[in-house]
Amino acid sequence: MKVHDLKPAEGSTKKAKRVGRGTGGKGGKTAGRGTKGQRARNTVARGFEGGQMPLKQRVPKLKGFNNPFRVEYQAVNLHALNDLVEKVGPDITPEMLVVHGLVRKGAFVKILARGEISAKVNISAHGASKAAVAAIEAAGGSVTMITLPFNEEGKAGRPASQGNQFMNR
Repeated sequence: MKVHDLKPAEGSTKKAKRVGRGTGGKGGKTAGRGTKGQRARNTVARGFEGGQMPLKQRVPKLKGFNNPFRVEYQAVNLHALNDLVEKVGPDITPEMLVVHGLVRKGAFVKILARGEISAKVNISAHGASKAAVAAIEAAGGSVTMITLPFNEEGKAGRPASQGNQFMNR
């Protein structure tokens, strides 16, 4: 047996040291905190690093950029359209896609070319890839583009000709 193997018996406990109970005992007066200073007075704030710039202020914040004019589309692939044509017929609108659970309500729809389409389909959508349009037209169908509720530049509520109203002052 070595010194580092020593440990108290199972179930035994040792009472905690009671400090700050008068100058007569060993833990009296300063109660193990030394004399004076910030740590002796129990005033160190959580996260305080002794005057050094705290970690919560050193870490970078507000990085990146969220484009307020980004247009998010929900993709619908050709194989999904092929299945839908069998159920509802050749004319498909975004509202029909919502009813059948292919897109969320109010989403902009974009047709993509994954899969194959064999049935003739006339679809209205907000966007479509060139490959998807070519595949639909090759099957005898057509794609009608729905205009977005804002102008070409993507700036909602401002006409394209007006530009930046603050630059004209």
